[in-house]
Amino acid sequence: MSVTVSVPHDELVPAEIVSTVFYSATVSDTMAILVAELVGGTARLSWCNDGAVQLLGYGLSDLRAIPVEHLFPTLGGGELKLLMRRERSVRMTLPVRTASGADVESVIVSTPSPSGRMWTMRLVSTANEQERALRATADAHERRFSTLTERSPIPTLLSEQGMRLAHVNDAFCTLVGLRAEQLLGTGWIDTVHPDDLDDVVEHVASALEGGDGETKARLVREDGTFRTTIIRFAHLFTPGVGAGFVGTIEDITDRLAFETQLAHQANHDPLTGLPNRTLLAEYIAGRFRPGAGGLACLFLDLDNFKVVNDSLGHAAGDELLIEVAKRLRATVRPGDLVARFGGDEFVVVCENVDESSTVALAERVSLALAEPLHLGGVDVRPYASVGVTVQTSEHHAADDLIRDCDIAMYQAKASGKGRITVLDQQARAEARDKLRLVTELRDAIERREITLLYQPIFDTRNRRPVAIESLARWEHAERGAISPVTFIPLAEESGLITSLGLLVLDETCRQMAEWDRLLGAGAPPRANVNVSALQLDTNLPAQVAEALARHSLEPCRISVEITESALMKDPDSARGVLQQLRDLGVDLAIDDFGTGYSSLAYLRHLPVDCLKVDRSFVAELADGHAEIASAVIALARNLNLSTVAEGVETPEQADELARLGATFLQGFGLALPMTGGATAAWFAAHGDRAR
Repeated sequence: MSVTVSVPHDELVPAEIVSTVFYSATVSDTMAILVAELVGGTARLSWCNDGAVQLLGYGLSDLRAIPVEHLFPTLGGGELKLLMRRERSVRMTLPVRTASGADVESVIVSTPSPSGRMWTMRLVSTANEQERALRATADAHERRFSTLTERSPIPTLLSEQGMRLAHVNDAFCTLVGLRAEQLLGTGWIDTVHPDDLDDVVEHVASALEGGDGETKARLVREDGTFRTTIIRFAHLFTPGVGAGFVGTIEDITDRLAFETQLAHQANHDPLTGLPNRTLLAEYIAGRFRPGAGGLACLFLDLDNFKVVNDSLGHAAGDELLIEVAKRLRATVRPGDLVARFGGDEFVVVCENVDESSTVALAERVSLALAEPLHLGGVDVRPYASVGVTVQTSEHHAADDLIRDCDIAMYQAKASGKGRITVLDQQARAEARDKLRLVTELRDAIERREITLLYQPIFDTRNRRPVAIESLARWEHAERGAISPVTFIPLAEESGLITSLGLLVLDETCRQMAEWDRLLGAGAPPRANVNVSALQLDTNLPAQVAEALARHSLEPCRISVEITESALMKDPDSARGVLQQLRDLGVDLAIDDFGTGYSSLAYLRHLPVDCLKVDRSFVAELADGHAEIASAVIALARNLNLSTVAEGVETPEQADELARLGATFLQGFGLALPMTGGATAAWFAAHGDRAR
């Protein structure tokens, strides 16, 4: 038995007082005291006083053989734990089973010993008029509570004392799929998921002691399914009965499912259901260990996917992507990740593999993809170019692995479709250098560090300068001069060509306006500006008009040069854009004519003013081969077009081109490209020959 006497910390209770209190409790027939202890995991009674014998009608030896739960038949397992808490005393009002089988309503105060293995239980019968009056009051409170909550849409529980429910409303019954009579008392505890029961009991205990709180718990329905809920507990005290609680339940199952769906949509491709680029990056980053190995990637790009889209329609293209995703999942190992990188690109991530096993997997994937698929009445074999990269010590971050895999895929595509390529280290270095160069080119364009040189164009008859051609140049701070042959294709590949083209157009117009202010009538009459094939869209006429207006130039001061190959990529669209430029008032020239294999019949309908004879045909004049140059010049004359012969190096070439009927000449043999200032000085010196 445990006895606690409250005294000041610096005073000890005399042994005589302790003995007196202990003796009084032992012999009292008005105070029922039991001692329970854990024996083999079961709570059993080990001692009782005379008052307990009188109240319960058991002999001392009989009580010692009785499990505690036998005395309290209404308690479930969870509530018995609450009665026998190790941390603090607990007070409950419960029916106690006597030896005759009758139940006596009693207040039980259970106090744990310091060891946490024994409990002193004091029983006080409530069978008197005062207690019955308090009980009646409690019943009235319960009826009022029932009236208020019965039709509430919020599932609600009411306990007047301990874990035992006195009332549940219809909303809670509907939530768990049970009738009220199945839930009252301790029946509701069976609806709590076993893994969440201890946490619910702890929160109930806290509420019984005066606290408030909430916990997340799953409630098991009658059909075995469960609903995830938030249960909020509030303290409730009923006079004459004791401490209880009010519980309100919020069903968050659908909300959690919706949040899960949103999270899935944010990280998965909606068409194929595969992880998207975001989840792919997180997956690799979570497994990447610098300096370690065993992580590998396959980067796949479908060959001729655009042909499927263009010929069979986008629905067929989508069906193809879904089938590719299905085949990839079926071919890779169970632990491998398959992700859609974007468009017709897919990535497979493998762990604990070497290069040979990764290549073997790539071969299996290629074979699986190449199986015929029936789309739109056509059998399609979806071949893929596959790049393979295995993690090495040179990979310092997860992004490096994906980037190298992408490089390997482009190596595969460059060597022929349907290929598998393991990353070549030299190509890797070149690709990374190219990537740095793209970044530097972007910066150079933004800072207007791309400069222009201007090369005069001469009238063949009198050798007077009649125009200039703008030539873009890039002087890199560390690499020195970078040829247009390098940086213009780079701008086209990286999407920078429009920015570069607009810079050249604007700077040319600005320079022309400045020459007009400096030289007046002696300024260059016209400037030729090159336009990339990627600029040849419906935006170009407006961009040219804006540049001319910004610098107050007449449209006739500009001639737009477009390569023959650019015109042949989409002749119908090109013709529409050229017509808009012609309507604007600018001149139009076809550059590098004779190298693009254009249809001469189509050429007759293009709204152009000039053909530029490619320098390669001019160079052949030195070897006595004037056939092609002569044919181009004759063709232009028959179409009422002027010609500019490029790459003139010697007086002999100039004389021969004049004999053949070329309208204008351009080349190093006549004048070198010059800066804006040098061009102004040159035209000032040759002013009597201009215009």
